[in-house]
Amino acid sequence: MAEFDSATEIVVAAEKVRDAGFTKTDAYSPFPIHEMDEALGIKRTILPYLVFCGGVCGLLLGLGLQYYTHVIEYPIIVGGRPHFSLPAFVPPAYELTILLASFTAVIGMLLLNGLPRPYHPVFNVPRFNLASREKFFLVIEEADPKFDYTATKTFMENLNPQEVFDVEE
Repeated sequence: MAEFDSATEIVVAAEKVRDAGFTKTDAYSPFPIHEMDEALGIKRTILPYLVFCGGVCGLLLGLGLQYYTHVIEYPIIVGGRPHFSLPAFVPPAYELTILLASFTAVIGMLLLNGLPRPYHPVFNVPRFNLASREKFFLVIEEADPKFDYTATKTFMENLNPQEVFDVEE
């Protein structure tokens, strides 16, 4: 793990790490850095597609439940309307669309991010608590196929960080 003083330094370092072929990397900063996803080579998430599918399922579930109730199970004509009255079915179907889409967003975000994760090995580094205040950290994981301890440590030191740390499990 390497420590940097500014967002610009860590973005440049992350681009060098990506260009060197490392894939199992992560960056920690006190605020979001929008260039970091591209700098580390992180692909776009599938979460928007999951939320869309959750919304469509909610819409179909809402319409299907109302159709089953008003047309098949209890076909009572109220106020001269047909059994399947779409304008009356829109508000509950819309609410179920929003409900299932939001549940999918929250649950999908938690699962895709691997949360909750109360422990991570980087917490063992004493200076890592500065990641939430003023410092920027770049990590190359040991699980990376290109990882070799001495070569990776030398590579990280050549990125001109403030300091390079070993992260103990």
